[in-house]
Amino acid sequence: MSLRPTLDFLLYDWLDAEKLNQSERFADHSRETFDAVLDTCERIAREKYAPFNRTVDTQEPHFDGEKVILPQATHDAHKAFVESGMLSAAQDYEIGGMQLPYTVQAAANSFFAMASVSIGSNMLTSGNANLLMVHGTEMQKEVFAKNEFSGRWAGTMCLSEPQAGSSLSDVATRAVPDGADYQDDPLGPRYRLTGNKMWISAGDHELTENIVHIVLAKIPDENGKLIPGTRGISLFIVPKRMVDTQGELTGERNDVALAGLNHKLGWRGTTNTLLNFGEGKYPVGGKAGAVGYLVGAPGKGLHCMFHMMNEARIGVGTAATMLGMAGYYASLDYAKSRPQGRLVKKPEAAGAAVAKDSAAPQVRIIEHADVRRMLLAQKAYCEGALALELYCARLVDTQKTGDAAQADDARLLLEVLTPIAKSWPSEWCLEANSLAIQVHGGYGYTRDFPVEQYWRDNRLNMIHEGTHGIQAADLLGRKVLMEKGRGLQLLAGRITETIGRAAKVPALAPHAKALGAALQHIGSATEAAWSTGDPADALANAVPYMQAFGHTVLAWIWLDVALRALEIDAQKARAVTAGKIGATDYFFHYELPKIGAWLQVVETRDPTCTALPEDAF
Repeated sequence: MSLRPTLDFLLYDWLDAEKLNQSERFADHSRETFDAVLDTCERIAREKYAPFNRTVDTQEPHFDGEKVILPQATHDAHKAFVESGMLSAAQDYEIGGMQLPYTVQAAANSFFAMASVSIGSNMLTSGNANLLMVHGTEMQKEVFAKNEFSGRWAGTMCLSEPQAGSSLSDVATRAVPDGADYQDDPLGPRYRLTGNKMWISAGDHELTENIVHIVLAKIPDENGKLIPGTRGISLFIVPKRMVDTQGELTGERNDVALAGLNHKLGWRGTTNTLLNFGEGKYPVGGKAGAVGYLVGAPGKGLHCMFHMMNEARIGVGTAATMLGMAGYYASLDYAKSRPQGRLVKKPEAAGAAVAKDSAAPQVRIIEHADVRRMLLAQKAYCEGALALELYCARLVDTQKTGDAAQADDARLLLEVLTPIAKSWPSEWCLEANSLAIQVHGGYGYTRDFPVEQYWRDNRLNMIHEGTHGIQAADLLGRKVLMEKGRGLQLLAGRITETIGRAAKVPALAPHAKALGAALQHIGSATEAAWSTGDPADALANAVPYMQAFGHTVLAWIWLDVALRALEIDAQKARAVTAGKIGATDYFFHYELPKIGAWLQVVETRDPTCTALPEDAF
């Protein structure tokens, strides 16, 4: 199976990416340049990533006491990716970018995620640099961001700490001014950091000559105490190796030490680290403390970091999607070639027992109804999730190229959709991987087939960049309420517009009616959840709310895709239409009805989970 036809349909037929060239920013591009980018990335993924997916799973990173050792395949893949220019593809020409639409960049990067999701950590490098392009000084952009975009340096995000996990208000890493002239450093106000950061992906390696850590830390008050909560958090650039204002290495190592590598269930190709900042192992200028340069204003670190976190959340959703897609394609190929069992015969008389013709030849397992159910579920989950991620990418381009009202609407829609874009694929494309194992039967549970690794790799994504519960609380506790609910109203407006068009198409009219009812149910459940005004009442069932919300969004995506598929079929008699309509039918018949059970506990503010005494568990 090839991903390309699905991408081409979503990009060009559904999202009409060619129209992006009408904006001044993308005027130099055409369908030909977009296709050339997709061709290049598809080839690199096929040649440098896919053949080594098992290699990076079995040859885990290890520390020899001096440096982290990675397989040669990882170095080769990283080199090919950097040379492709994809790290800075969406950036301005002035800084070496291609000024490519982010929609096309996101589509092109999906090839790498499907071929081997853990062989590189480029998402973090580009996200780190993008953050600095928004919140950094001109010198920070020149020295740090541009060297990351070029691939010369890599980047990380350092949030979590061993004692705090996802609770960023409990960050204990300290940053104190470094000398009387700390404000005068041309790279930014200079501080010394001490503390520990945990779960840092790509926190140490030798793929690049330097690593730029973006670190959350707190600046003590005049009494030496850390300000409680998130309002005291600041953001710092902490390079692994010290640099000058020309972006050259000074030859001095910064006081950042690898304390250990975490050994993961999956996603083993990327190092995952515990880093110690300022312990004195690599003193700078003869004293302990990791040198860091302030980004933005003191105490505004989390505001700055959200720029990278939101980008990473959508990146995680895409990774989950493409792992699901890889499993779907593998199980589809297997089902088409694996002979097993026979179909039941129509009984000769009413009430007769179901029987099979044991003398008949075996059939391929794709002919069995339950296998077809599992394949169709995977298709509905994964292709729907890919459409959602590309829709979000299209909103990013609208922010850059639309008028003021269009850009603001795109911003707010993206705010509402980000928790869904991260969490929905990480749950349901993981389920797709589980179904891919099931299609393979006992073979799927062995290392002889790739689907077990896809499941292991994908299990991380429900945790990555904010757990399911954190995303759910963000959605119900903040996103649907922000700006007096305008984001939710905007989304409802877009869904309603699709419903109106689909209602006029006989094949889709029942789905349009069902989606309208689901949208109303989401609205009433949102009101009921907050009817007491007590956040504890509302958020107790935030995850079921997010599951229902996500299913409603995906039903909308599928209905919109189906509408476009039918329009194209009328014009070109495209065979792809049957698959799109089948997946849409599956989602509306099998998946959308689930939201009733989820929203019931939301509407009643069901206390079952919160009311149970601890000793009763």
